[in-house]
Amino acid sequence: MVFGIFSKAVEKLKEGLSKTRGIFTSRLKSLFTIGRKIDQAFLDELEETMILADMGVQTATRIIGRLKEAYKNKEIEDASAVLEYLKGELKRQLAQSDNQLHLTEKPPTVILVAGVNGSGKTTSIAKLAKFLQDSGKKVIVCASDTFRAAAIEQLEIWVKRCGCDIVKHKMGADPAAVAYDAAEAALARGADVLIIDTAGRLHTKTNLMQELSKIKRVIQKKIPGAPHETLLVLDATTGQNAVNQAKTFKEAIDITGLFLAKLDGTAKGGIVVAISDQLNIPVKFIGIGEKLDDIEVFSADTFVEALFS
Repeated sequence: MVFGIFSKAVEKLKEGLSKTRGIFTSRLKSLFTIGRKIDQAFLDELEETMILADMGVQTATRIIGRLKEAYKNKEIEDASAVLEYLKGELKRQLAQSDNQLHLTEKPPTVILVAGVNGSGKTTSIAKLAKFLQDSGKKVIVCASDTFRAAAIEQLEIWVKRCGCDIVKHKMGADPAAVAYDAAEAALARGADVLIIDTAGRLHTKTNLMQELSKIKRVIQKKIPGAPHETLLVLDATTGQNAVNQAKTFKEAIDITGLFLAKLDGTAKGGIVVAISDQLNIPVKFIGIGEKLDDIEVFSADTFVEALFS
């Protein structure tokens, strides 16, 4: 039964990673031919393949370095063993961080969500809300991105589709005031999870920090210890720019995990590896489609198996 569930997850992710796999696996096939020797040309091509999949120069160089050592120490004797070694290294890299979403014993769990405009933040929040609701949780969503009227309207449309309640004010309202009302509503209605959307802009780290700090202060008056998770939504199609965005946000706020959106729209799905390696922030969820159900809890094993399938 467990194997069946794992296989189903791999198949779904394979479909979502089809653009990445199209380039990655075709290059691997040309590399891993029968009788191919492990020489400098082989290692250079393998490293280039990893970089083209946007795994990052730093990551690719380090893994190739370990591969050379393993070959020297006769842990690997031919090219056919390289593939399993590479998969193992990537799984270890991606499994180093805790990718579980932590829910509090005493609800509501408060999840703060950040991300720039256009990253897929709104749809990612809706997917997360539906995912949690489908797992038996009562979810309320807070529209604290009050700087764009469209942000409130779009979030409301998506949230209604998944059947969750939403707390909102008019455009231009104080984001912290909306969050406070949402915290009160979550307590009064017996919600298990409160998801708070925040402004999708990053003009300066100081402004961002001040705004989020204020939101944290007001919700902590109602719900001590909140927020319990702070997720950053990144657009996978932007490749290394996503890494740079995450670095900037990490300097401004305490990020506990990443939601990597639009993974189905990029040929560089290896960005998951680069983010894990360079930032040491766990990827907790991935978005692999336009539908509300197109969300997956990130699993190192499932991701790597799907990538190499």
